[in-house]
Amino acid sequence: QVQLVESGGGLVQPGGSLRLSCTASGFTFSAFAMSWYRQAPGKERELVAVSTVSGGATNYADSVKGRFTISRDNARNTVFLQMNSLEPEDTAVYYCHANFVSLKYWGQGTQVTVSS
Repeated sequence: QVQLVESGGGLVQPGGSLRLSCTASGFTFSAFAMSWYRQAPGKERELVAVSTVSGGATNYADSVKGRFTISRDNARNTVFLQMNSLEPEDTAVYYCHANFVSLKYWGQGTQVTVSS
């Protein structure tokens, strides 16, 4: 059974930091590109960050470049999203996503709220 379980979301003040984790099971994690998406109320889901299978290459949405860092630990089947200098506009549900060719899996999402 494929599972992607996110954790680490919560309420944080502007300028603060959070670290999201996504632990995978039921598939060969090291073969999948891993990404983080987010969806704010009333908006479409958008790609935030993506990591290749080895983690050697990453890409980010312009809105988070320089503030967010994606990383992965293939030995622990886990992908992380370190979020620094958080802004109210970062408030959203954050989803973990795994992709290998036509195989695509989603986590259930974790809420991140940036507010004073």
